[in-house]
Amino acid sequence: MRNTPLLLLLLFQSLPAFAYVGPGTGLSAIGTILAFLGSILLLIVGFLWYPIKRLIKSRKNQETEEETAEADNTAPKDNDQ
Repeated sequence: MRNTPLLLLLLFQSLPAFAYVGPGTGLSAIGTILAFLGSILLLIVGFLWYPIKRLIKSRKNQETEEETAEADNTAPKDNDQ
């Protein structure tokens, strides 16, 4: 218990790595991050937007069907047979 702060200090102390990150590695990292963010965006679109879009379309179709049915019911009937 007494050594916990010292252990945490040693654990989170950063040491120089003496490593070179070239332009290829940097571009790969940026591409990976962009691909990850793009996949998250597509996930949101697929799971949230598409069902909402289908619901809106089905409601519009119901409204047009109701309007068509009303127009058919109010149209004068031809009894010249």
